Amino acid sequence: MQIEKLRGKELDQLFDAILTLKDREECYRFFDDLCTINEIQSLSQRLEVARMLREGKTYHKIESETGASTATISRVKRCLNFGNDTYEMVLDRVEEEK
Repeated sequence: MQIEKLRGKELDQLFDAILTLKDREECYRFFDDLCTINEIQSLSQRLEVARMLREGKTYHKIESETGASTATISRVKRCLNFGNDTYEMVLDRVEEEK
């Protein structure tokens, strides 16, 4: 697992901070302070790519609708197939909350 290489005090602090956020508005404000607009958009784009891949959309359709590169789409697909199953977990949870 690659995440083992990242583990440490600073990353624990970041995740603990994120877990204290109470609602979407707090998330918007925190991530606006923490990240650039491009970084936030890249993260949200990856989640959208994962959602579309789960729905069976083609690379061409995903690329045209999201602007994601084929490299990004491939990376997300690799995570869906061989990763930690967290895209599936969060997308299922988001669907449940609707």
